[in-house]
Amino acid sequence: MVPIDPAAAALAEQLRGGLAPAVLTPMTADREVHVADLERYAAGFGAYPGLAVWAHTGRGPYLTGAQRSLVLRTFRAATEAPIIAGVAPSVAEPETAPVTIAAQAAELGANAVMVFPPPRLSGEPRRIYELHYQIAVEVGLPIVLFVLHAEAGGYPYPPSLLRDLLSIPQVAGIKLATLDSAMTCQDTIRLLHDEFPGRLAITGEDRMFGPSLMWGADAALVGIAAAGAELSARLLRTWYSHDDAFVGVSRQVDEFSYATFRAPMEGYVQRMAWAAEREGLISAAGAYDPFGPPLPAAERDSVYAAIDRVLAGSR
Repeated sequence: MVPIDPAAAALAEQLRGGLAPAVLTPMTADREVHVADLERYAAGFGAYPGLAVWAHTGRGPYLTGAQRSLVLRTFRAATEAPIIAGVAPSVAEPETAPVTIAAQAAELGANAVMVFPPPRLSGEPRRIYELHYQIAVEVGLPIVLFVLHAEAGGYPYPPSLLRDLLSIPQVAGIKLATLDSAMTCQDTIRLLHDEFPGRLAITGEDRMFGPSLMWGADAALVGIAAAGAELSARLLRTWYSHDDAFVGVSRQVDEFSYATFRAPMEGYVQRMAWAAEREGLISAAGAYDPFGPPLPAAERDSVYAAIDRVLAGSR
């Protein structure tokens, strides 16, 4: 068995079988964090086994250092559960290295980091490995790998690179967000379970949520839980408890994801912000994604209707 760091093993066991929502960052149209909404929103996520800040759903790459600090401090005050901080090359502050962002996460009380596939290193497996290893050694927090679809800024990690990365003791598991590649998702879960027991296969497959559980995912870290989170939690509970209600809940999740995770894919953050606003988690003033594509009002109405059905089904 490939050795795993005790902190990474502990994180894996804390998350196993549970939900870690990839939370939004409530923002105004002028790219400012809506502080009142952030505090109210964070208070609604304290009961889950974990959560992820600065992820793609939270627009982590676009946040300034001050905004990252505000977000993580606010969620840290709202929950004692493990917080996973996304670490990506910064768009807002290109001079800030990913290892510096990871160190900031540690200083602010994060329990782990999720390292984004760095676009500038695409096709350079050795340098990708070195980045993860540097973060592991210099920061020391458990690491979640991130297999991300190309439309969301990722690219395929070949099996040889995955094996090298999974051999780093601080790696607790892999979050899969391939969106529509069933083969990549299945093959990666199989590789991890066959060769790296103890590490987690974490589904981030919003459009293949139910199937990814059937394929062997051990936990979930999903953007679709940024609103209507109880639906995602119920899906996990019904699956792991072998409850026949799983099929019906999976259909509800599919309906919700169809309304939110669709082309243009970068629009999903705005759609989830609308869903959170409709749910009453944030105000209309904080339900902006100033970094995504403009979407027509008809899409907002569709998202409203979808979250209404989700909330009605949870009563």
